[in-house]
Amino acid sequence: MLRHFKMLADYNRWANVQVYDAAARLSDAEFHEDRGAFFGSLHGTLNHLLVTDRLWMHRFSGTGEPPAALGVVLHNDLTGLREMREAEDRHILDWVETLDAAILAADITYTSVLRPGAIIHPLHLAIAHMFNHQTHHRGQCHMILTTLGKPSLVLDLLHFLRSEGRQWM
Repeated sequence: MLRHFKMLADYNRWANVQVYDAAARLSDAEFHEDRGAFFGSLHGTLNHLLVTDRLWMHRFSGTGEPPAALGVVLHNDLTGLREMREAEDRHILDWVETLDAAILAADITYTSVLRPGAIIHPLHLAIAHMFNHQTHHRGQCHMILTTLGKPSLVLDLLHFLRSEGRQWM
């Protein structure tokens, strides 16, 4: 499982680069245009992913300043958001390197920003959720880009593994 999470952290970084590179080819108006995704625009979706990753990483590592709410706008322009995303992806990659089997098997306890009360479950399930959540919303980013008439992105894990991620094969 450790190697799997390290691979997912590397894939996550790579996939985020693909989405941010595509976003860089948009006008500011296109980047902020509501395209009917859950968080409206590409900006809203990428911001949400960064907010939730910061929340999870604070829960996991106790470091960083967690956003107070899911709707917090961390940065309104792509350049600033990308810098924050790259830093968060480095944080995730570094943190995953600190894990071992005992840590993964241990429970995590946290409070959701959506509802009061302690939530307890094994850490490995929360980590799997964080990476799955990224994939889910990157699919929405793909949808936003294609509805704007932009080329489809190839974000498949196997594509990553056959290209930049060969070391994980």
